[in-house]
Amino acid sequence: MTQIFAHRGYSTLFAENTMGAFIEAEKVGADGLELDVQLTKDGEIVVIHDEKVDRTTTGKGFVKDFLFSEIRKLNANKEGLKKEQIPSLIEVLEWLQSNQLICNIELKNGLIPYEGMEEKVIRLVRRYGLSERIIISSFNHYSIVYSYRIAPEIETAPLFIEGIYMPWIYSQSIRAKGIHPKHSAMSDAVLVETMENGIAVRPYTVNKDEDMQRLFKINCTAIITDDPVKALRIRKQIQNKS
Repeated sequence: MTQIFAHRGYSTLFAENTMGAFIEAEKVGADGLELDVQLTKDGEIVVIHDEKVDRTTTGKGFVKDFLFSEIRKLNANKEGLKKEQIPSLIEVLEWLQSNQLICNIELKNGLIPYEGMEEKVIRLVRRYGLSERIIISSFNHYSIVYSYRIAPEIETAPLFIEGIYMPWIYSQSIRAKGIHPKHSAMSDAVLVETMENGIAVRPYTVNKDEDMQRLFKINCTAIITDDPVKALRIRKQIQNKS
């Protein structure tokens, strides 16, 4: 059965990458979460997608220029009534101990090469005993390879915006157990062949009904979606038909 990962939490209805969005994703029955991490000026791992805080919070500037204590003062629920802090990765991992969700941690180190990010993330994952439930992904494939080298027990999955030739061969060459392609970048045949070669396939960001149906029908490993409720409904419809 295709798993459903809530992209930045239940982000169609709640502020993305906040504890509120993660808790709601678990409540509605998502199988997993996808979230993004970056480092503050004083080296704390925080959960936020953009390199700048401007779009998703009440602040302005680069994540890397804020101290942890400063970034925690911002409201990450810009449009809503309830204040939400930018979570620390520690906060999320602590909470994950109370449930069974799988968590895809995306290292946002394509534009800014955060020093020591891989070690810091891996140290925390191990400290909370979550190695079996974490997938580390990134568009920075050097970072993925490095993560595998220091923590071969934690699954890695490169992110792709474009299709590549025989992605299973590439994945095997960098010891990745999965790939996270843009949902429109690879054909059903390529996705199926990748899975047949033992590589998990979790396309992102799958929000349209027809895209969900297509991926559920080929029994994709997982989909990453902003709307886990819609995905759960469509998955159920397809199961009932088969």
